[in-house]
Amino acid sequence: MCRVRHSARPNPAPPFNAPAARRLRAALGMGPEHVAYGMRASYGLPYVTPDLVIAWERGTIAPGNPELTALAGVLWCSPGELIGRPRTLREHRISRAVAPEDVAHAVGMELHAYLRAEESGQWRGNERQSAALAQILDLALPDFVAVTGREAKLADLLHSAVTTRWQAYVRPVMKLAPLDKGVVEHVLQELHQDYQGHMAATLSWGGGSRSASESGQTFLDGIVENFWTSVESRTG
Repeated sequence: MCRVRHSARPNPAPPFNAPAARRLRAALGMGPEHVAYGMRASYGLPYVTPDLVIAWERGTIAPGNPELTALAGVLWCSPGELIGRPRTLREHRISRAVAPEDVAHAVGMELHAYLRAEESGQWRGNERQSAALAQILDLALPDFVAVTGREAKLADLLHSAVTTRWQAYVRPVMKLAPLDKGVVEHVLQELHQDYQGHMAATLSWGGGSRSASESGQTFLDGIVENFWTSVESRTG
């Protein structure tokens, strides 16, 4: 009973990759009943039934943390293989199969303080702690910026950079995303030119200011993704 309540906590479950779970099970030649039995016998989850496994695979419901770990064990894979692209600090930790105690120790933080960061989505670690966090969770720079709560601020800076004078935003962007100055300069200039060219082209097609505004807004809505794509093309 305790386990069922624990699984149903209001904390959001990591994004579950239902097709991957079904594919991995089939590759092992297992049926839902075999998966359910393994989770009951080896991981102490007595409430797991074949119907529950099927529901997970259909995407009707998603497994919680203990269920995800157990399912990965039964399917001989890492939890990360059963998770969609992680979005939050907690999801990145789970996808790497790292215990919260280990992360807290690595970054030099009390466990309750680290868990509070996961629950609130607000990372308040210093530069050394942030570097340790990126290392233990193997975070790529875009993921690091996102999980430390810097993505919204980055979006604001990029919005201003492409709509006004991009040169003024090189250093502010570098403070949020530690990149080489030359890379940031080239990327911001490129995004600025893309945005301004996009607006000018839309107007020249006779769409009018309203169409230009809507088209420009679409560009701005994806500004962070455009930024990282351009960074990757210059550094990858």
